[in-house]
Amino acid sequence: MKKVILLCALLVCSTILSSCSPIVQGAAAVTTVATMSNDRRSMGEIIDDKNLYTNLVNIVKKDPKLEDSHISFKVYDDSVLMTGETPSADLKNYLENTIKTKAKKIKQLINEVSVMKNSSYLARAKDGVITVQIETLFLNQEVFHPTHVRIHTTRGTVYLMGAVTKREAEHATNVASKAKNVKKVVKLFNYLLVRPAEEIERDNKNKVESEKRAVLEAKKAELEAAQSELQSQIDEINSK
Repeated sequence: MKKVILLCALLVCSTILSSCSPIVQGAAAVTTVATMSNDRRSMGEIIDDKNLYTNLVNIVKKDPKLEDSHISFKVYDDSVLMTGETPSADLKNYLENTIKTKAKKIKQLINEVSVMKNSSYLARAKDGVITVQIETLFLNQEVFHPTHVRIHTTRGTVYLMGAVTKREAEHATNVASKAKNVKKVVKLFNYLLVRPAEEIERDNKNKVESEKRAVLEAKKAELEAAQSELQSQIDEINSK
């Protein structure tokens, strides 16, 4: 519990500090905590998503018309979620047209930017805490690997992205909705008919290895107990 509280505190501090940028605030498509071997994207796709994210951030940051806007991006498999706030509907349309014109590789652009005053640093920090809560909840379930679902939270609305089966999507949505202060969960998944065969094979292999380790640990415990009993008998004989 202490680790979770500390992680939340660190995220809040990080969110507040990084929010000093007046224009762009968002999570990168690829984070250092992700387990790359479990990602359902290829290494090339991961790199492409990261490059696309960087390009989007630079487009907004370098545009003087958007200096009073606060825009966030989340990228998965060339699909882009765009959230945040902008002062007017005209600027929101201008933003979307600019992104579509300058970022050619986008498969799909989901524009969830709101026409309103920019959110406060505290509000963004609260969204960060919600994300951490959900990431923690994802660690305590076995239906999907946590790296299969990307999370983005804006003003209490949670957006979920990733390549998942329908069963995994429903489970992820149900789990995310249990986090405190979540207003709504929006699914933006790429749906798979079945889990990848190589992933199932890897999981089965890990399960077999885990069972072997459990058997060996049990045998080790039995031997140590027998050794301890034998030593006790020897000590008893020596004492006589």
